[in-house]
Amino acid sequence: MGTKAQVSPTSKPAPCIARQPILTASETVIGYELFFRESAHQHNFTSADGEKATSAAIDMLNVMGLQVLCDGRLAFINCTRQTLLSDYFALLTPSDVVIEIQHTVPPDEDVIRACQRLKNAGYSIALDNFEPDDKRVCLVPYADYIKVDIAKIAPGPSALLVAAYGNDHCRMLAHKVETRERFLQASKNGFTAFQGYFFQRPVSLQVREIPANQATYMRLLSAVSKVDINFAEIEGLIKHEPSLCYKLLRYLNSPLLGLSSPVLSVRHALGLLGEQEAVKWIRMATTLIMGHEKCSDLVLSSLVRARFCELIGPKVEHGKGDLFLLGMLSLMDAILAAPMGVVLDGLSVEPDIKAQLLRGKTGPKTTLSAVFDLMLAREAGDWTQVIRLGKELNVSLSFVAEKSNEAMRWAHEITSAASS
Repeated sequence: MGTKAQVSPTSKPAPCIARQPILTASETVIGYELFFRESAHQHNFTSADGEKATSAAIDMLNVMGLQVLCDGRLAFINCTRQTLLSDYFALLTPSDVVIEIQHTVPPDEDVIRACQRLKNAGYSIALDNFEPDDKRVCLVPYADYIKVDIAKIAPGPSALLVAAYGNDHCRMLAHKVETRERFLQASKNGFTAFQGYFFQRPVSLQVREIPANQATYMRLLSAVSKVDINFAEIEGLIKHEPSLCYKLLRYLNSPLLGLSSPVLSVRHALGLLGEQEAVKWIRMATTLIMGHEKCSDLVLSSLVRARFCELIGPKVEHGKGDLFLLGMLSLMDAILAAPMGVVLDGLSVEPDIKAQLLRGKTGPKTTLSAVFDLMLAREAGDWTQVIRLGKELNVSLSFVAEKSNEAMRWAHEITSAASS
């Protein structure tokens, strides 16, 4: 059974953070809306805690850095009237953030003057949860983004909002976009930015085989997932795929590993790393290559999930399952645009991992379900679920937050090395 993760009484607990991607119609990531939580006794920050939430957001951006938290993209940060009127945002570079004005903020004269000051200083502004007959219509001239909840506002009224307020200076942003159908409808209605996890699902569930150009990578993933690793087979597969060979050698020579001597060949790399680390790095390189034409957040999230699961592994009960592989494969259906069953048919994975990845949201629970569900709840910022699952796994919220932040830093370093 896993042991309880303890936090030193004198140490400050790691803040909990979740981020939701905001994308263009071509699924390029614009930025991330950030969601924070500090107390184990709160579900999230209430409107009365808005100033505290913004302060936490700015602290996190300054401590972890925008490059890590938002992968170098824009940070969308919610604010209340009080934070809008304060000087909190002066601590952040205007080109790095978008200030989201909540729907509860009254558009009085002080708020209008605050918007004018922020715009003059170069900050971007978003109006959150904009509706027909919205009282904040007087703030529209200052808005760079207008966000519409398309789960709440029907397609007809949503399209009218786009027609009324969308232009070259103001992007209409559809949020609560959780399915491809919603994405296509919102795009048809004229929205040019989208918030949600629709891109994490395969475009078509009718695909019956892995795309031909990905077959070699899948064979390699299968080879490094076997119980008995055959390094001669692995070396042969890598050598026959020049792009993978190049990327793997580049990663292995990066400062991330800190190897004392340059890695000159695949065989040299495998010998230096040893089986466990070599398998991990080959999996990462393969995933990065397979996902290079997909939404950048797919690969980033895949690596964050993999590392997070690996980091919590020593503290939780999970049987013999390879938690790094579990997290990494959890988005492989979207990366390959194929059903998970088709993806797994080509891999040699442990039965528990296969059962969990095929389970979906309503299937029978497996020995890995608590870990898998914790991974998803952490990503979505569902703190109530995180606390419940943490108790089930005997780990604290602070431990989960610490390992989550560590996983984000690590994944950013990996993806940065890949693009350099």
